[in-house]
Amino acid sequence: MENETGGADHWADRQRSPRRSKVGRVIETYELDGFGEKLEAQWTAEGDERSSLRELATEFNQRLLEVALEAAGVSLLEGEVENYYRLLTDDDVTSGTRVQAERTLERHGVDVETLTADFVSHQAIHTYLVKYRGVSRDDSTDENRVEKVEVSIRRLRSRTQTVTTNSLQSLVDAGEIEVGDLDVLVDVNVHCGSCGQTLTVDQLLADGGCECRADEP
Repeated sequence: MENETGGADHWADRQRSPRRSKVGRVIETYELDGFGEKLEAQWTAEGDERSSLRELATEFNQRLLEVALEAAGVSLLEGEVENYYRLLTDDDVTSGTRVQAERTLERHGVDVETLTADFVSHQAIHTYLVKYRGVSRDDSTDENRVEKVEVSIRRLRSRTQTVTTNSLQSLVDAGEIEVGDLDVLVDVNVHCGSCGQTLTVDQLLADGGCECRADEP
């Protein structure tokens, strides 16, 4: 016998409700009406109109930052939101520069800790679209592999940066070495012996290869 709330089917619907995902909760918290539909439309669009999960996550997080700044009464210049987001999230930004950006936002009245905790990953966008909105897309296997490799390298680079920073700081604290404001930068470059081009691994993945591609028939 079905209960007042509709029984098992109703419970299953509740379990699949977009509000139960992080992306759905953040959309509701920031009152981003229609943004779920926007994400779905951009992810399933055809050709050049189609956005990747990483692009959608960036757009989503930048919108959160924009809402937070607007709520704080900040008058925004063109490109300012994108620049703040880069300073808060880009792996190539030094820790000192990132702290400076965070302090600037805090002076404007933005709760940076809460804001950045609300930022979502491209995996969260995928879960939201597929599991909670029931969206499907015929993805390119090659594109998926590139994204997985990019994420793996990014994690290794971040781990290397953290371990190196902590190790050096321990030597500084012990008086073994003397360093001022310590910032560790980790770059991974790829050199092609055929065309002689050297690229960062991010650029190589973004371009889909080196200059050898231009020589292909």
